[in-house]
Amino acid sequence: MEHNISIGRYRLGIVDSVTIKHSVETLSDTAFIVLPGSYANKTLDVEGKLKEGDEVKIELGYNTTLKTEFMGYLKTIQTDDGSITLECEDAIWIFRKEVADKEHKNITAKSLLQKIVQEVDGSFNVSCDYDFTYDKFVVKDATAFDVLKKIQDETKANIYFSGTTLHCHPQYSEITNQTPIIYDFNANVEKSDLKYKSEKDRKYFVEVEGIPSSGKRVTVTYGTMGGDKRNIKVYGVTDKESLLKRAKEELTTLVYTGFEGSFTGWLIPFCEPAYKIELRDKDYPEKNGTYYVVATEIKFSSSGGERTVTIGKKI
Repeated sequence: MEHNISIGRYRLGIVDSVTIKHSVETLSDTAFIVLPGSYANKTLDVEGKLKEGDEVKIELGYNTTLKTEFMGYLKTIQTDDGSITLECEDAIWIFRKEVADKEHKNITAKSLLQKIVQEVDGSFNVSCDYDFTYDKFVVKDATAFDVLKKIQDETKANIYFSGTTLHCHPQYSEITNQTPIIYDFNANVEKSDLKYKSEKDRKYFVEVEGIPSSGKRVTVTYGTMGGDKRNIKVYGVTDKESLLKRAKEELTTLVYTGFEGSFTGWLIPFCEPAYKIELRDKDYPEKNGTYYVVATEIKFSSSGGERTVTIGKKI
């Protein structure tokens, strides 16, 4: 087991544990680094050397072969229970600053994101292929984080950072590796809580309601009548095409034949959200298939390293 962790001007020589969470469904990727409160009978002076906003890079692996698992910024330092916990965030940390009050009319999600990014930090890029139009979007007493959260809550788009690029994509639309990563239940899956379901057992009916600031509400429906109903409210949007797109995207995440849930392997193979993976089981080959990764959680300590992979629908 090897690690290379730098924070600001310093490299961490000893760590008790590292936990890293990535997801395309949450705005922020996080890392928690736990250090012993003392070493060689000396209290570690962390707060005197590290500060909020210090750049963080975490590399983990085996036998000097390391992969970058996290890059971001130091958010808080906690000194409780005889240990030191360093909480870190990805680039969302930069976007926790206030933006100007403004009313945007007839604006696409992409244009809105570009305006917010330009106001916060012009060095960031926007990669957005989400076709969604707001009749009106009001920014008042809000941070850039608040704006991104509102867009994500209402569109259910995958909004996340990768380096200095802010991504916004329909669910499952962006795949970042060409060759799927192989996970074999008989080889490199340590434990699993995956469940296999047929498409015919997944019946859903989606109702999306567009709520304007004034005027008549617009409702669209999509799916199987009599199925489990999902109600979604979207504020500031009355365009039927945008609302129907939102309903269809919701259904694609719910209706398919295949596995759902998560499983745990080791640090190798490397895998992250927006990857496609291939699940194989020689005992039930009819269940083999390719899936989209929505989240990963990495745990690293003297006990070993493991990566828990949460999958979305079969692709």
